[in-house]
Amino acid sequence: MNELEGLMIYKQYLGMIYYTENITLKYPKSEKGAMVDEIKRITYNGMRKIILANKEFNKNKRIIILNEIDVELKMLKVMIRVSYKKKYINSQNYSAWSKKIYNIGNLLGGWIKSCLKV
Repeated sequence: MNELEGLMIYKQYLGMIYYTENITLKYPKSEKGAMVDEIKRITYNGMRKIILANKEFNKNKRIIILNEIDVELKMLKVMIRVSYKKKYINSQNYSAWSKKIYNIGNLLGGWIKSCLKV
């Protein structure tokens, strides 16, 4: 087991990636090249930053990366809200996806707080 597999946020985020891959299959073809690509880009970029933050030893740099992940999550929330409003996903999908983001956000907040401790 590598060090990432023991990281709860990594596990939760990986679960969200699987969910994202499955749910975006429901989107209309007209959105496959636009919104779906952007959702996936944001999602995978967030995972890339989790891996980067885990490898960063400088706490100040790590906090910057963690804040960037927070921005990615907030953008993902917007994209999911728009998806729901345009009826690309139903209320159950919206709720489940939002809950995953909320849980990751809580873990991220805890990670940021631990970095801010002296």
